[in-house]
Amino acid sequence: MRVAVAGCCHGELDKIYETLALAERRGPGPVDLLLCCGDFQAVRNEADLRCMAVPPKYRHMQTFYRYYSGEKKAPVLTLFIGGNHEASNHLQELPYGGWVAPNIYYLGLAGVVKYRGIRIGGISGIFKSHDYRKGHFECPPYNSSTIRSIYHVRNIEVYKLKQLKQPIDIFLSHDWPRSIYHYGNKKQLLKTKSFFRQEVENNTLGSPAASELLEHLKPTYWFSAHLHVKFAALMQHQAKDKGQTARATKFLALDKCLPHRDFLQILEIEHDPSAPDYLEYDIEWLTILRATDDLINVTGRLWNMPENNGLHARWDYSATEEGMKEVLEKLNHDLKVPCNFSVTAACYDPSKPQTQMQLIHRINPQTTEFCAQLGIIDINVRLQNSKEEHHVCGEYEEQDDVESNDSGEDRSEYNTDTSALSSINPDEIMLDEEEEDEDSIVSAHSGMNTPSVEPSDQASEFSASFSDVRILPGSMIVSSDDTVDSTIDREGKPGGTVESGNGEDLTKVPLKRLSDEHEPEQRKKIKRRNQAIYAAVDDDDDDAA
Repeated sequence: MRVAVAGCCHGELDKIYETLALAERRGPGPVDLLLCCGDFQAVRNEADLRCMAVPPKYRHMQTFYRYYSGEKKAPVLTLFIGGNHEASNHLQELPYGGWVAPNIYYLGLAGVVKYRGIRIGGISGIFKSHDYRKGHFECPPYNSSTIRSIYHVRNIEVYKLKQLKQPIDIFLSHDWPRSIYHYGNKKQLLKTKSFFRQEVENNTLGSPAASELLEHLKPTYWFSAHLHVKFAALMQHQAKDKGQTARATKFLALDKCLPHRDFLQILEIEHDPSAPDYLEYDIEWLTILRATDDLINVTGRLWNMPENNGLHARWDYSATEEGMKEVLEKLNHDLKVPCNFSVTAACYDPSKPQTQMQLIHRINPQTTEFCAQLGIIDINVRLQNSKEEHHVCGEYEEQDDVESNDSGEDRSEYNTDTSALSSINPDEIMLDEEEEDEDSIVSAHSGMNTPSVEPSDQASEFSASFSDVRILPGSMIVSSDDTVDSTIDREGKPGGTVESGNGEDLTKVPLKRLSDEHEPEQRKKIKRRNQAIYAAVDDDDDDAA
């Protein structure tokens, strides 16, 4: 099965699908599935734009609304996770996942689905230590604080994912797992992004929560975005028991959708030819959702997940055979994800702009149907009930915030924050250009342990197994100038090439320029190529667009 992976989308759906069409014409066949690693920007209207954590001057409607309205339809099944620049009010309607447009599916705050027998999981958002142990308390209209905290990863989502026991084929996260850079060509990474050096040396770059999930899940593939650079790594895990075969994870991070950038990769991934060719729910994941429903917290107070420490009556919420049987019965043994997309908000009309469109905390009928089938309570219903009890949503939670932060408690089990870089990344976004980031100085020594496995001898050259796939449409450039040569035995070669119809690797074919733009060598000197979209590093945790 041919799977395309995209980095930060930034709402550029038209360009991504055009790129796929061009790759299909030059390659051996059509793409079966597109995976997007965040900053998708499912913006339906002007109200959604106001819920996106970027400065007003960088808020652009882009092209998603055409897919939402039905004017266009995604040419390939598209799955995505959330990043840190999203229409958060739209995604909040679908905490357990759902269709944001026909053929475009959001995995939710965290989720696992199956397609053609391939098990795909993901977690939305980015890590921020002082919000990690809070509940999902935010709801629209957001204030200056909650518009950012809404997309911060919470411990409940990581806890749910850690209940998984069955193997995961593909996992998506927006920010990188911390320490993954030690398993790839770190020298080349720091040559490309020199401002990462301090974080890499101190082992503070990336998400410790994602690193924890990587250690637990050990997926075959892990794809990320966020840092706007292509980077591959091969992490060899240690076998738990003697006699077991040690598993390995092929990691790939991709750039954002811009000319000359490595934002797209096409891979050949083995699938079950007898499996259905439609999207399916994952029975183990549904069982975990049902089991952990009582753990859902919609306050801003800090809290810990149950663990085997003598303080909790139950700490294991993994799926049992009996539990999975009950869920199957609830779903009438039908795991097909229903195509039940519906329009829940007015769609943008270029001829009738509505700058004063009201922000509403909506209950999405897809979520209502899903929760009713599974027998769980919609997080948004809990939030609305809580709001009615306290009369306001953001204000009382903000007060809880202050109390929690002044209580002397540890903000997280991780004692360093990963979401703000200590040095300016000129490729990223600044939310408030006049504000200093209180978290911008990270400690010189991280308390988070590095993974317990040693990097492979081939790790520094593993990036060569993911070929340079910059096949761009229209006025963009096609270039393979910086393809890395390697002597590594390409175990992942089928997943790292785009072939032409005669089986020839496109990365070895001289590619023609598609515009009159200058050659991409100048990119090294022009760090702010996307200045028209985003400026510099965020003032808070929102360091990458």
